[in-house]
This record gives sequence, structure tokens and C-alpha cells, in this order.
Amino acid sequence: MSIPPTESWTLLQGGLVFSVCAVIIAIAGTRITRIVDQLADRTGIGEAAAGAVLLGASTSLGGSVLSVTAAWHGNVDLAVSNALGGIAVQTFFLAVADMVYRRANLEHAAASAPNMMQNGLLICLLALILFAPYLPDVTVSGVHPVTPVLFAVYLYGIYLVRAASTSPMWLPSVTRETREDKPDDVTAMPPLSRLWVEFLVLMAILGIAGWALEPAATVIATKTNLTQTVVGVLLTAVSTSIPELVTSVAAVRRGALTLAVGGIIGGNAFDTLFTAASDIAYRDGSIYHAMPEDSKFLAVLTILMSGVLMMGLIRRERHGIWKIGMESAVIMMLYVFGAVLLVVGIQTSS
Repeated sequence: MSIPPTESWTLLQGGLVFSVCAVIIAIAGTRITRIVDQLADRTGIGEAAAGAVLLGASTSLGGSVLSVTAAWHGNVDLAVSNALGGIAVQTFFLAVADMVYRRANLEHAAASAPNMMQNGLLICLLALILFAPYLPDVTVSGVHPVTPVLFAVYLYGIYLVRAASTSPMWLPSVTRETREDKPDDVTAMPPLSRLWVEFLVLMAILGIAGWALEPAATVIATKTNLTQTVVGVLLTAVSTSIPELVTSVAAVRRGALTLAVGGIIGGNAFDTLFTAASDIAYRDGSIYHAMPEDSKFLAVLTILMSGVLMMGLIRRERHGIWKIGMESAVIMMLYVFGAVLLVVGIQTSS
């Protein structure tokens, strides 16, 4: 079936805007990695906490703005699938970063108590999102009670991550391949005020790019007859997650392995708040009760991938198949299998 010329032009415009925004997100995401690494050393908060709060929040801002904007416009499928799909693809990206580090498996070299704590926090937050649809469909000022609980659990979890960093009750065995979080020479870095300004500017750029992605994604979905879920999983989730891929690979190349893993897992935990923020923006009731089954499938898939990652961080295999850890290989296969199953299931049901 051919697309009329006017609709083809509209689709082309949407595709161009989408591509430009994706490129901007990639460039800004690359730059912000170095800034966050230096802020971690300058402020003394450590790479794990910086990855969870600063890098995770900043690289996730584009996707957060997109999900909230979609929810405000009533596009539940796009809002939720972008949030949950982003977590799944970012976990996949962590396995890609493992391929970049050649000395040992990333799960072995970057094992730390804060990263373990962040992964546990992520699983709890995803479970809360899945639990919400089974609660009564009641809201207060249009907000479901699970939404403030998600924010509270996240804040408490970040407190635990910080405590695990400063006063860990569990420590991984140190081997030749282990890369510990050791601050660089802060005297060779730019002033702290300049670092914060650059960080905020880049964070704003990521947010604006995410805001511009939402209408472009909606145009692509409308003109190509794709569902919002497919667009959310295959287009917006991947494009808004590009900073996580870029920053994790850049951090690995800088030798900041804890920052690389912490940035992905911390960003994933932050991404669960997309759903909470989308519930606030969604004006037709509880967004959890409006979630399609495909979004619930994404949440279950991500919990499975996170569980596999947790086992990898505990087992700490030095070398595995394909020059990456066994768990990383399983994570990659799970994501590909899940994406295929999701798309095939949608096409079959339609």
C-alpha cells in the first residue's frame, strides 16, 4: 500500500527530526561522561553514586521528557513502552560495553557493593510497577498511590547505595583484573563551578532533544501504521538510550568501570520513575491500569535480565564465551528474543 505524497513528506520530516534529535543525544551523552567522571572525583561522592544519580539522571532525561509528554497527550503505550523498553535496551548495552573491555569480563572487573545495591533497587522498583495494576484503580488528584511510593523507594535506595559506597558491609575479592574506584588528580581538572555549569547545560540539551522526539515518534507511528508500543520499543527507547551506550563505552575506555556499570544500572533505576512521572502527567486515571500487556511483558523481561546481571556480579567470571561474560551473553540473547517475541506477537494479534 503506497503512502500519499503529502503523508510521505510528513513522514520524512518526522524521520529527519527524529534522526537529528538522536544525534544530538549521542553527542551530548558522550561529552557528559567525562564531566560526571570528574565531578565524582571533585565532590568525592564516588563513581557508583555519580553514575546512579548524575549520569543516570542526565542521560535518562531525554527519555523521561518523552514519556511524560506522551502521557500528557494520552499516549499510554508510547509513554510506558519507552520507559520500560529503555531499561531493557540499556541492560543490553551493558553487555555491549563488556565486549569493549578486553582484560576481563566487566561483571568481574567492576563488581562493587554499590552496583549490587543499585541492581537490587531496580528489581524492587520494577516489581512495584507490575504490582500496581493488581491494586484498586483509585487515584488522588489523578495520581495512583503507588507513584509516591516509587519515588520514596528510589530515594531510600539511593541513600543505601551511598551508604554501601562509604561504609560497605560486603566487599568483592580484589584480583589483578579488578578496577577499583580511585580518584584522578583533581588539580588537573577544571574548576568545580565550571563542571557543574557544563553538566547542567548538557543535561538541558538532552531534555530538549527528548521533548522534540515525542511528536516525531508519534508521526512515524501514525504514518507507518506501527503501534505506539513498537515505536516505543524499537525507536524511541533505543534512541533515547543512546547516551547510556555512548557513556558506558566511553567510561570503559577511560578505565572508569564502576562508573560504566553504575551509570547503566543507576540509569535503569531512574528510568522506572518515568512511569511514576507519566502517571502524574496522565489525566485519565491510573496509568498502571491503562498499561497494555506488552508493557508488562517488557517489565518481566527486564526483571529477568536484571536477575541474570545480579548473578554475574556475584559469580564474577573472569573470562567467558565470545570474550564476554556468560551472563552478558545471556542478557543479549534474552533481549533479542524478547524483542522478536514482542514484535511477532503484536503482528499476530493485529
